[in-house]
Amino acid sequence: MTTTFNKYQGAGNDFIIIDNRTGIFNPSNSNLINRLCDRRLGIGADGFILINSSEEFDFEMLYFNSDGFESTMCGNGGRCAADFAIRSGIAGKKLIFRAIDGIHEAISENNIIKLSMNDVNESRIVSGNYFINTGSPHYVIFNENVAAIDVYNEGKKIRWSKDFPPGGTNVNFAEIKGNSMFVRTFERGVEDETLSCGTGVTASAIAAVFSGHFDTNSVNIITKGGNLKVEFKIKGKKVTNIWLSGPATFVFEGSIEV
Repeated sequence: MTTTFNKYQGAGNDFIIIDNRTGIFNPSNSNLINRLCDRRLGIGADGFILINSSEEFDFEMLYFNSDGFESTMCGNGGRCAADFAIRSGIAGKKLIFRAIDGIHEAISENNIIKLSMNDVNESRIVSGNYFINTGSPHYVIFNENVAAIDVYNEGKKIRWSKDFPPGGTNVNFAEIKGNSMFVRTFERGVEDETLSCGTGVTASAIAAVFSGHFDTNSVNIITKGGNLKVEFKIKGKKVTNIWLSGPATFVFEGSIEV
């Protein structure tokens, strides 16, 4: 079977997106998804997205890490899925879709996709650093020289820590740079550093306000793959009205025999 796909990237975080509204692609084939995401044997991507039909919303997003298994929410993936839906005529520039963690809104303005994230109700301090669930679990470590960190090895040490059962955690290394933050992320499921991570920068921005680094609810983020922005409101320990903004870039369209 020949399948058409789109390749997207959001601040360097890249994805394979397939329009699966007719149900042609079997999402249980983890080996195939892993092979398609392989950068040497397949198309190459951090993640794999199926756009499924929905009776209630514009579409449903199924997200898989490059290991081939369905994962928790992906912020940059959600933004890219929204842009794909707009480009494909599935939805207009204001849309709503379902993901594994619930309902998300997206807005396209001036080549930026702004995505609503679910409220944060789970956060705690572990070994002096913040653990925050932004649809995916994230551990945020503040450091004065993030560029020099061996993110692969340092992140790998923490990823399966006994402090984060049962599925482990993503690990973010964050540095305050004036009015902005520089963030690097080790992503579980990819098992490596990615050029950016939407749920990771969201957790890092919230952690920066919780810890007193910023007193604003709008944080600009620098990543190796590009710039993102996180806006939110804090009410006690609850974080609401969370929006993740940044570029969602169509790279190319292709077809592959699967």
